[in-house]
Amino acid sequence: MVESQEVSISRFGLPGILRVPAGAKALVVFAHGSGASRLSPRNRAVAQALAEQAIATLLFDLLTETEAEASNNVLDIDLLTNRLIEAVAWIDGKPQLRDFPLGFFGAHTGAAAALVAAARLGSRVGAIVSRGGRPDLAKNLLGAVFTPTLLIVGGQDAELIALNEQILPSLQGPKAIEIVPGAGHLFREPGALTAVTKHAARWCQDYLMKGEAEGSAPSQSIGAT
Repeated sequence: MVESQEVSISRFGLPGILRVPAGAKALVVFAHGSGASRLSPRNRAVAQALAEQAIATLLFDLLTETEAEASNNVLDIDLLTNRLIEAVAWIDGKPQLRDFPLGFFGAHTGAAAALVAAARLGSRVGAIVSRGGRPDLAKNLLGAVFTPTLLIVGGQDAELIALNEQILPSLQGPKAIEIVPGAGHLFREPGALTAVTKHAARWCQDYLMKGEAEGSAPSQSIGAT
């Protein structure tokens, strides 16, 4: 059984969807990119898969409706980062949520925001998963990220593969790249999103639910599965 409720995040009243499965052991906050909202079908599919692994999820709009109308805001990493940090403050203000190990799932520019937020929040964030992300936009803060980070990239997205491989050495914690064969930037191909959810669930289980000492993920790897 999964308890799902509409919530409002931060002083801006950003709408969100909080899903808490029975026996939840961790919580993952989604950072959407390129103007996507809490209703993104791909992120909702990943959230459903995580719920099946006893991981609670929070999907929320990082921008207000007015802010989303300005295309430059989806590239404003500082703005997106601040919204993520406000969401964590909201979580930490809820007795039923604040003790959960916390992870981020970021897509496109949201991945950069997740990395910068993790650099600022330190040990509060236990895992990061990036789907088709632009971690390079986190720039000089990558060296301050000690959070275990998984970068998932489509095998047909050569430019993004290169960008993700380029920043990998800068990350200071456990890290890995998973390349999904045949997948494009949006992972719309048959089986592509299933592969994403499999990798994301494994990473969250390893670093949020079992702890780094028991994690099976390598400290650095580039895979194609």
